[in-house]
Amino acid sequence: MKIEIVKDKDCVIAVVSDDKKVIVDTQSALDLAMTVKYETGAANIVIDKKLVCDEFFVLSTGIAGEILQKYINYHVRAAFYGDYSHYTSKPLKDFIYESNKGKHFFFLESREEAVNKLIQIQ
Repeated sequence: MKIEIVKDKDCVIAVVSDDKKVIVDTQSALDLAMTVKYETGAANIVIDKKLVCDEFFVLSTGIAGEILQKYINYHVRAAFYGDYSHYTSKPLKDFIYESNKGKHFFFLESREEAVNKLIQIQ
């Protein structure tokens, strides 16, 4: 796993990349957040949705909700970027819409948008 640091004033953002999925369940998402916090001090994470298991985007699995709750509990903000246009699930679309209106969890189209969103809410 590679972690790139982006700094803007007082905002530190960790941009995570890898060749394989790094979030496959709730524990791996928590491990990622704690690793980023320990290694970089960042509480803001940007991650390509390709690095997240497909089950995350099936809300009935509960994985997305569990991860969101863990990140809120540990004061971690996450912005996932990628193409969400092929998802047809209304509950998922609603989840993405509502998350993007909040302050902790975001779903955006590009890495740049994800970084900028975390900078804006800081």
